[in-house]
Amino acid sequence: MPGSPVSPPARTWRQLTTHRSSFVNNLFGNMKTLFQGFFLLLLLSTATAQAQTFPGEEWTFNETPEQDGWDRDKGRDLFRYLVDSTHITGMVVVHKGQIVFDYGDIVENSYIASCRKSVLAMLYGRYVENGQIDLSKSLADLGIDDVTPLLPREKEATVQDLISARSGIFLKASNPGDFLEFAPKRGVEKPGNYWLYNNWDFNSAGYIFESQTGKDIHDEVTVQLAEPLRMQDWDHSLQRKSGNLEVSRFPAYHMWFSTRDMARIGLLMLNRGNWDGQQIISESWIDEMLKQRTTYQEVNNNVPIFHGTGVDFGYGYMWWLWENVKDERLKNAYSAMGAMGQSITVYPEMDVVVAYKTKSAYRRVNSQQVRLDILKKVAELYQPE
Repeated sequence: MPGSPVSPPARTWRQLTTHRSSFVNNLFGNMKTLFQGFFLLLLLSTATAQAQTFPGEEWTFNETPEQDGWDRDKGRDLFRYLVDSTHITGMVVVHKGQIVFDYGDIVENSYIASCRKSVLAMLYGRYVENGQIDLSKSLADLGIDDVTPLLPREKEATVQDLISARSGIFLKASNPGDFLEFAPKRGVEKPGNYWLYNNWDFNSAGYIFESQTGKDIHDEVTVQLAEPLRMQDWDHSLQRKSGNLEVSRFPAYHMWFSTRDMARIGLLMLNRGNWDGQQIISESWIDEMLKQRTTYQEVNNNVPIFHGTGVDFGYGYMWWLWENVKDERLKNAYSAMGAMGQSITVYPEMDVVVAYKTKSAYRRVNSQQVRLDILKKVAELYQPE
């Protein structure tokens, strides 16, 4: 898995041009004579529109995506936008199981920030369905407490409340990266009645997963996702848990993925848990994860970070749900999102998955507006007749 080569056509193209997307290289030109001959051959190829496919050991690159409705001029604009206006370090657009656009380094494993929470939601499914995890159990039932003792009301929160970010527990987590600054006073809100994106919920959900199943989260990523999806770059040795355990006894379960492996996760979600005929996650659990637990109105009211971005999000089980959309291509879309600029976004109406990364080691941050603009610009590329 680690260090797997890219597919031969893409590797050949990258030998010719450095830090270029295959979509731009294959379609958008302004190339020197050497590239023009190759470009002509690509346009004259006999590739036709493909039905849904799944990558094996390597991804397949669609060399003529304009034949499937992808706009070359808008693609050129997206490439320039990524270069000039973002800190994105890797990006993949997948249509019907084939890569139609890639940008930057899609092979390197790097930190995915809060996308980890959406991955955990996927892992929960089989253990909820076999009864090892009971979503209706309360923290009191499970004997859960913390460095700062929970209030009696807070102990009424259920596992379902935690994975919905509706616990009503407004404690500091062992790691930063949430919206606790918007929290009401502790003990005011009844569990289940109020949404707040707080890492305490997500970290304790990770602890409960491991304590109830006897499984390590990162081991389960290997078993449930990396192996059956044939991830190319998954490296278990990179994964770790960390946090200030003097603040909270529940560490964060951090994850490192490559961009192209994140796209495999998105493709599994797009196909309702099915991977090339094998049901990895049940369709019923996919539905449960993506069922609205919090409306976009409540999200905007409680945590006003999306105001003015042109995008409204509801919330499911640790997945962000695109709501109130005017562009039909964005209908029923959903995202995993992480700090600095990490995302796995699925567009069911277009049969498209987008994964992008921003390498955390560079300490560069894409604004919320930029992160969402990228996802809207991808949708605008798709112009089927």
